[in-house]
Amino acid sequence: MQKIKIKNRLEIEKMKHSGQAAAEVLQSIADAIQPGVSTYELEMISRKAIAELNATSSFLNYVIPDHPPYPATICVSVNNIVIHGIPDQSEVLQEGDIVGVDTAVHINGYHGDNAFTFPVGQVAPNARKLLEVTKESLYAAISEAKPGNRMGDVSFQLQSVAESAGFSVLQNFSGHGIGRSLHEEPQVPTNGTPGRGTRLRAGMVLAIEAMVNEGHSSVDEMDDGWGIETSDGSLSALFEHTVAILSDGPEILTGSPIWENL
Repeated sequence: MQKIKIKNRLEIEKMKHSGQAAAEVLQSIADAIQPGVSTYELEMISRKAIAELNATSSFLNYVIPDHPPYPATICVSVNNIVIHGIPDQSEVLQEGDIVGVDTAVHINGYHGDNAFTFPVGQVAPNARKLLEVTKESLYAAISEAKPGNRMGDVSFQLQSVAESAGFSVLQNFSGHGIGRSLHEEPQVPTNGTPGRGTRLRAGMVLAIEAMVNEGHSSVDEMDDGWGIETSDGSLSALFEHTVAILSDGPEILTGSPIWENL
Protein backbone atom coordinates (compact mmCIF):
# COMPACT_ATOMS: atom_id res chain seq x y z
CA MET A 1 0.00 0.00 0.00
CA GLN A 2 1.18 3.51 -0.81
CA LYS A 3 2.39 5.42 2.23
CA ILE A 4 0.40 8.47 3.38
CA LYS A 5 2.41 11.60 2.56
CA ILE A 6 2.51 14.16 5.36
CA LYS A 7 3.03 17.72 4.10
CA ASN A 8 5.13 20.31 5.90
CA ARG A 9 4.19 23.99 6.24
CA LEU A 10 5.91 25.01 2.99
CA GLU A 11 4.20 22.24 1.04
CA ILE A 12 0.80 23.22 2.39
CA GLU A 13 1.45 26.83 1.36
CA LYS A 14 2.18 25.58 -2.16
CA MET A 15 -1.00 23.52 -2.06
CA LYS A 16 -2.96 26.64 -1.12
CA HIS A 17 -1.74 28.09 -4.40
CA SER A 18 -2.80 25.05 -6.42
CA GLY A 19 -6.09 24.88 -4.53
CA GLN A 20 -6.89 28.49 -5.29
CA ALA A 21 -5.97 27.96 -8.93
CA ALA A 22 -8.43 25.06 -9.15
CA ALA A 23 -11.06 27.24 -7.46
CA GLU A 24 -10.47 30.05 -9.96
CA VAL A 25 -11.05 27.66 -12.86
CA LEU A 26 -14.29 26.48 -11.25
CA GLN A 27 -15.38 30.09 -10.68
CA SER A 28 -14.77 30.90 -14.37
CA ILE A 29 -17.01 28.02 -15.35
CA ALA A 30 -19.67 28.96 -12.80
CA ASP A 31 -20.00 32.41 -14.38
CA ALA A 32 -20.94 30.80 -17.72
CA ILE A 33 -23.52 28.25 -16.59
CA GLN A 34 -26.97 29.02 -18.00
CA PRO A 35 -29.56 27.38 -20.25
CA GLY A 36 -28.34 26.99 -23.84
CA VAL A 37 -24.65 26.54 -23.00
CA SER A 38 -23.07 23.25 -24.07
CA THR A 39 -20.84 21.26 -21.76
CA TYR A 40 -18.13 21.53 -24.43
CA GLU A 41 -18.27 25.33 -24.09
CA LEU A 42 -17.56 24.88 -20.39
CA GLU A 43 -14.54 22.78 -21.34
CA MET A 44 -13.25 25.60 -23.56
CA ILE A 45 -13.63 28.08 -20.69
CA SER A 46 -11.68 25.72 -18.46
CA ARG A 47 -8.82 25.39 -20.95
CA LYS A 48 -8.54 29.18 -21.28
CA ALA A 49 -8.58 29.68 -17.50
CA ILE A 50 -5.95 27.00 -16.91
CA ALA A 51 -3.66 28.55 -19.54
CA GLU A 52 -4.05 32.02 -18.02
CA LEU A 53 -2.98 30.63 -14.65
CA ASN A 54 0.11 28.99 -16.19
CA ALA A 55 -1.16 25.72 -14.77
CA THR A 56 -1.78 22.33 -16.34
CA SER A 57 -4.89 20.17 -16.18
CA SER A 58 -4.77 17.27 -13.74
CA PHE A 59 -7.45 15.43 -15.71
CA LEU A 60 -6.50 15.74 -19.39
CA ASN A 61 -5.10 12.41 -20.63
CA TYR A 62 -5.31 10.93 -17.12
CA VAL A 63 -5.10 7.14 -17.33
CA ILE A 64 -6.44 4.43 -15.06
CA PRO A 65 -6.30 0.69 -15.81
CA ASP A 66 -8.73 -0.59 -18.44
CA HIS A 67 -9.93 2.90 -19.40
CA PRO A 68 -9.08 5.17 -22.34
CA PRO A 69 -7.16 8.37 -21.48
CA TYR A 70 -9.53 11.02 -20.14
CA PRO A 71 -10.11 13.48 -23.02
CA ALA A 72 -10.93 16.73 -21.20
CA THR A 73 -9.76 19.17 -18.51
CA ILE A 74 -13.02 19.00 -16.52
CA CYS A 75 -15.67 16.46 -15.65
CA VAL A 76 -19.21 17.72 -16.34
CA SER A 77 -21.97 15.53 -14.96
CA VAL A 78 -25.56 16.49 -15.76
CA ASN A 79 -28.63 15.31 -13.79
CA ASN A 80 -28.32 11.52 -13.37
CA ILE A 81 -24.60 11.46 -14.22
CA VAL A 82 -22.79 11.06 -10.92
CA ILE A 83 -19.13 11.70 -11.81
CA HIS A 84 -16.68 11.73 -14.73
CA GLY A 85 -19.07 13.04 -17.39
CA ILE A 86 -17.16 13.98 -20.56
CA PRO A 87 -17.92 17.40 -22.10
CA ASP A 88 -19.77 17.15 -25.43
CA GLN A 89 -20.80 19.70 -28.05
CA SER A 90 -24.20 18.04 -28.38
CA GLU A 91 -24.95 18.21 -24.65
CA VAL A 92 -26.69 21.54 -24.03
CA LEU A 93 -27.79 22.64 -20.56
CA GLN A 94 -31.53 23.11 -20.09
CA GLU A 95 -33.53 25.14 -17.60
CA GLY A 96 -34.01 23.01 -14.48
CA ASP A 97 -30.92 20.82 -14.97
CA ILE A 98 -28.28 20.34 -12.30
CA VAL A 99 -24.69 20.09 -13.46
CA GLY A 100 -21.71 18.90 -11.44
CA VAL A 101 -18.37 20.37 -12.52
CA ASP A 102 -15.11 18.87 -11.23
CA THR A 103 -11.89 20.80 -11.86
CA ALA A 104 -8.31 19.98 -10.89
CA VAL A 105 -5.04 21.64 -11.83
CA HIS A 106 -1.32 21.10 -11.30
CA ILE A 107 0.83 24.11 -10.52
CA ASN A 108 4.25 24.47 -8.86
CA GLY A 109 4.46 20.73 -8.32
CA TYR A 110 1.13 20.20 -6.55
CA HIS A 111 -2.48 19.45 -7.44
CA GLY A 112 -5.67 21.18 -6.32
CA ASP A 113 -9.09 19.56 -6.79
CA ASN A 114 -12.64 20.82 -6.25
CA ALA A 115 -16.18 20.30 -7.51
CA PHE A 116 -19.57 21.98 -7.26
CA THR A 117 -23.02 21.05 -8.56
CA PHE A 118 -24.84 24.05 -10.02
CA PRO A 119 -28.54 24.63 -10.61
CA VAL A 120 -29.24 25.70 -14.19
CA GLY A 121 -31.82 28.47 -13.92
CA GLN A 122 -34.73 27.58 -11.68
CA VAL A 123 -34.70 23.98 -10.48
CA ALA A 124 -37.39 21.81 -8.87
CA PRO A 125 -37.60 21.70 -5.06
CA ASN A 126 -36.32 18.11 -4.93
CA ALA A 127 -33.24 19.08 -6.93
CA ARG A 128 -32.61 22.11 -4.72
CA LYS A 129 -32.87 19.92 -1.61
CA LEU A 130 -30.39 17.41 -3.07
CA LEU A 131 -27.86 20.18 -3.72
CA GLU A 132 -28.26 21.71 -0.27
CA VAL A 133 -27.98 18.39 1.57
CA THR A 134 -24.95 17.25 -0.43
CA LYS A 135 -23.14 20.52 0.27
CA GLU A 136 -24.12 20.28 3.94
CA SER A 137 -22.73 16.74 4.14
CA LEU A 138 -19.39 17.91 2.76
CA TYR A 139 -19.00 20.65 5.34
CA ALA A 140 -20.07 18.30 8.14
CA ALA A 141 -17.33 15.90 7.00
CA ILE A 142 -14.72 18.66 6.79
CA SER A 143 -15.47 19.68 10.39
CA GLU A 144 -14.29 16.21 11.50
CA ALA A 145 -10.99 16.39 9.57
CA LYS A 146 -8.75 17.18 12.54
CA PRO A 147 -5.79 15.51 14.23
CA GLY A 148 -6.67 12.59 16.47
CA ASN A 149 -9.93 11.77 14.72
CA ARG A 150 -10.34 8.74 12.47
CA MET A 151 -11.30 8.60 8.81
CA GLY A 152 -14.55 6.98 9.87
CA ASP A 153 -15.50 10.21 11.65
CA VAL A 154 -15.22 12.08 8.35
CA SER A 155 -16.93 9.42 6.26
CA PHE A 156 -19.78 8.96 8.73
CA GLN A 157 -20.77 12.60 8.29
CA LEU A 158 -20.93 12.21 4.51
CA GLN A 159 -23.20 9.22 4.96
CA SER A 160 -25.37 10.27 7.88
CA VAL A 161 -26.27 13.75 6.63
CA ALA A 162 -27.30 12.35 3.23
CA GLU A 163 -29.19 9.35 4.56
CA SER A 164 -31.04 11.34 7.21
CA ALA A 165 -32.50 13.40 4.35
CA GLY A 166 -33.66 10.25 2.54
CA PHE A 167 -30.80 10.14 0.02
CA SER A 168 -28.00 7.61 -0.58
CA VAL A 169 -24.23 7.84 -1.01
CA LEU A 170 -22.00 6.09 -3.53
CA GLN A 171 -20.49 2.91 -2.16
CA ASN A 172 -17.70 2.17 -4.65
CA PHE A 173 -16.12 5.60 -5.12
CA SER A 174 -14.31 7.81 -2.64
CA GLY A 175 -12.33 10.94 -2.03
CA HIS A 176 -8.57 10.72 -1.71
CA GLY A 177 -5.33 12.13 -0.46
CA ILE A 178 -3.76 14.71 -2.75
CA GLY A 179 -0.39 16.39 -3.18
CA ARG A 180 2.33 15.90 -5.78
CA SER A 181 0.03 13.21 -7.19
CA LEU A 182 -3.64 13.81 -7.90
CA HIS A 183 -4.62 10.60 -6.12
CA GLU A 184 -2.69 9.62 -3.01
CA GLU A 185 -3.43 7.63 0.12
CA PRO A 186 -5.56 7.63 2.18
CA GLN A 187 -8.91 6.91 0.58
CA VAL A 188 -11.81 8.99 1.94
CA PRO A 189 -14.90 6.75 1.73
CA THR A 190 -18.42 8.19 1.58
CA ASN A 191 -19.59 5.89 4.36
CA GLY A 192 -17.97 4.87 7.62
CA THR A 193 -18.14 4.24 11.34
CA PRO A 194 -17.06 6.87 13.89
CA GLY A 195 -13.84 5.96 15.65
CA ARG A 196 -12.72 3.55 12.94
CA GLY A 197 -10.24 3.81 10.10
CA THR A 198 -7.01 5.71 9.50
CA ARG A 199 -5.90 8.02 12.30
CA LEU A 200 -5.83 11.62 11.03
CA ARG A 201 -2.64 13.61 11.48
CA ALA A 202 -1.60 17.21 10.97
CA GLY A 203 -0.06 17.55 7.52
CA MET A 204 -2.49 15.29 5.72
CA VAL A 205 -4.22 16.90 2.74
CA LEU A 206 -7.47 15.33 1.56
CA ALA A 207 -9.77 15.82 -1.40
CA ILE A 208 -13.07 15.15 0.39
CA GLU A 209 -15.95 14.33 -1.96
CA ALA A 210 -19.65 14.28 -1.15
CA MET A 211 -21.38 12.13 -3.80
CA VAL A 212 -25.10 11.79 -3.15
CA ASN A 213 -27.91 10.19 -5.16
CA GLU A 214 -31.54 11.19 -4.85
CA GLY A 215 -32.54 7.53 -5.26
CA HIS A 216 -30.68 4.24 -4.90
CA SER A 217 -26.91 4.09 -4.35
CA SER A 218 -26.26 1.72 -7.26
CA VAL A 219 -24.56 3.12 -10.36
CA ASP A 220 -23.47 1.97 -13.82
CA GLU A 221 -20.51 2.80 -16.04
CA MET A 222 -21.45 4.56 -19.26
CA ASP A 223 -20.44 3.39 -22.72
CA ASP A 224 -17.70 6.03 -23.01
CA GLY A 225 -15.72 4.17 -20.34
CA TRP A 226 -15.64 7.10 -17.91
CA GLY A 227 -19.06 8.46 -16.98
CA ILE A 228 -20.87 6.96 -13.99
CA GLU A 229 -24.67 7.26 -13.90
CA THR A 230 -27.34 6.31 -11.39
CA SER A 231 -28.87 2.90 -12.14
CA ASP A 232 -32.39 4.15 -11.45
CA GLY A 233 -32.06 7.39 -13.42
CA SER A 234 -32.35 9.57 -10.32
CA LEU A 235 -30.50 12.85 -9.85
CA SER A 236 -27.02 12.93 -8.34
CA ALA A 237 -24.86 15.70 -6.88
CA LEU A 238 -21.14 16.15 -6.22
CA PHE A 239 -19.36 18.67 -4.01
CA GLU A 240 -15.63 18.53 -3.24
CA HIS A 241 -12.97 20.56 -1.44
CA THR A 242 -9.25 20.09 -0.98
CA VAL A 243 -8.67 20.28 2.78
CA ALA A 244 -5.44 20.49 4.79
CA ILE A 245 -5.46 19.03 8.29
CA LEU A 246 -3.59 21.47 10.52
CA SER A 247 -2.71 21.16 14.21
CA ASP A 248 -5.73 23.32 15.10
CA GLY A 249 -8.17 21.71 12.64
CA PRO A 250 -9.12 21.71 8.95
CA GLU A 251 -8.34 24.44 6.43
CA ILE A 252 -10.18 24.51 3.10
CA LEU A 253 -7.70 25.24 0.30
CA THR A 254 -10.26 25.59 -2.51
CA GLY A 255 -12.66 28.19 -1.13
CA SER A 256 -14.28 30.68 -3.52
CA PRO A 257 -17.40 32.89 -3.71
CA ILE A 258 -19.50 30.20 -5.41
CA TRP A 259 -19.82 28.33 -2.11
CA GLU A 260 -21.81 31.21 -0.63
CA ASN A 261 -24.37 31.28 -3.43
CA LEU A 262 -26.28 28.01 -3.04
